[in-house]
Amino acid sequence: MIAQLLTLIRREFWEHRSIWVTPLAIGILVTLGVMAMLVFASGFAKELDLAIFGAQNLTGDNERRIGLILFFLGTSWIFLIALAFLIVFYTLDSLYTERKDKSILFWRSLPVTDAETVVSKLLTAVFVLPLIMCAGIFVTHLINLILTSIWVAAKGGAAGALIWGSVPIIDTWLFTLVVVISGAIWMSPFIGWFLLVSAWTKRMPLLVAFMPIIVVPLLEWIVFRTRFFASAVGERNDNLPIFRGMDVEDFFEDKEWMHSIQELRLLEFLDIGKFLTHPETWLGIIVCGLLTTAAIYVRRFRDES
Repeated sequence: MIAQLLTLIRREFWEHRSIWVTPLAIGILVTLGVMAMLVFASGFAKELDLAIFGAQNLTGDNERRIGLILFFLGTSWIFLIALAFLIVFYTLDSLYTERKDKSILFWRSLPVTDAETVVSKLLTAVFVLPLIMCAGIFVTHLINLILTSIWVAAKGGAAGALIWGSVPIIDTWLFTLVVVISGAIWMSPFIGWFLLVSAWTKRMPLLVAFMPIIVVPLLEWIVFRTRFFASAVGERNDNLPIFRGMDVEDFFEDKEWMHSIQELRLLEFLDIGKFLTHPETWLGIIVCGLLTTAAIYVRRFRDES
């Protein structure tokens, strides 16, 4: 079964080029943006000389480390936003298109069950897409660090000390990997819902998927004057229980706390045990499992005509 799942995941690469085109395109855009920023900064020669002198002689290792971490996080945000859109459109398209173009008839002629097909798409959305996007982030980081090092050296700065001597590359990469994967697992109920919609609807999957998410909270408020569904669904993204001592919004939006730490290590702010033992983590996995099971059932008996 594992071999079949791996083959089916490879199939997703053949049928959905956006899986690898998206991180490639974003990496190119981010790199071009960094190059444009470096070219723009070169026009301020006097200020630039002062900045390089201050970075080399007046700031400490921790200040340079914080600056590089902010650089890493800043260039990663666009990848994470793109990942969210990519997962939504991939899951809504994955089972819908095969019925629309009748390719489901071909795949059903092969010795592959509906459960294996749907589970392979679930694994692609929860694990493969985040891993590929993380790889795109890491490669882009390396390219931008090399470009920045060359630029700093060309301006008379000590690139070895300013860049590579302070860069927390392993710490930042492991932090990014853990946060992205745990975030995908945390949002897996939505992925299961999108797969169910993709397997069931005959047209406009995007509208069918998001209409209940918008309408149900409104009806709940009008009828019961409560916001249980809105809180459970609309605020789930802000409640990722992976950060020690702070929530995700404070971590990424309020960076003043970074400057109060002697030696900043991002991994020290992660609490994987808290995430794995949090009741809502397992509740989300159960909901995702139920919705995925429903998608398997619908795919098995759905009339593709």
